[in-house]
Amino acid sequence: MKPFSIAFIVLTLGLLAFSTYQALFVAPTEQTMGEVQRIFYYHVPSAWVAGVCFFVNFLASIAYIVKRNEKADALAAASAEVGVVFCTIVLLTGPIWARPVWGIWWTWDARLTTTLVLWLIYVSYLIVRRFAAGSQTQILAAVIGIFGFVDVPIVYMSIRWFRTQHPSPVMAGGENSGLDPAMLHVFFWNLLAFTCVGIIFIGLRYRLQTMEDTLEAEHAQLALEGGSQ
Repeated sequence: MKPFSIAFIVLTLGLLAFSTYQALFVAPTEQTMGEVQRIFYYHVPSAWVAGVCFFVNFLASIAYIVKRNEKADALAAASAEVGVVFCTIVLLTGPIWARPVWGIWWTWDARLTTTLVLWLIYVSYLIVRRFAAGSQTQILAAVIGIFGFVDVPIVYMSIRWFRTQHPSPVMAGGENSGLDPAMLHVFFWNLLAFTCVGIIFIGLRYRLQTMEDTLEAEHAQLALEGGSQ
């Protein structure tokens, strides 16, 4: 692993520790929801990273279809896998917040439902990559990734387009929206920390994916040479 990569990982761990301290001990307690509101500092950054990962998958999938670039395909696979991890965190932290605030773990709210659909789409993407046989597997996965990304802006806009039980947009949501400045800077620290974690995970998974692809290509070449003898 390159020295820069190690330095970035160490810096990210420090940033993650600092942002966690800020979220748990420095940010003021929200007057209405109390301590459970602190999940916001993990829930929203996880959703942000998931969206970024799926956007990377979208671009990489297009690049693979256009140029048949194996590195683009590896990046698409890596970003989808990391995106599913962060989307899972979103789906887990949401009900933890909802139970004390709404009195229920889950409701078929537009934001919740579209997020669940998004998770299912990219889980399907990973299943196709893992278990589908044939030379067109990568193309099929790329198509799923491209069309699956359509749900990302729907998830984001759902609380603006529909009347939902989910809270209205906290930022850029119109009149009376926004965060207390003391909460806002804590939120951005966590957003930065989670983004760095996402970059590291994508980088590590991309490296593993390229190694897997290289080994599979070598095994296929050996099998071809053995069959021709």
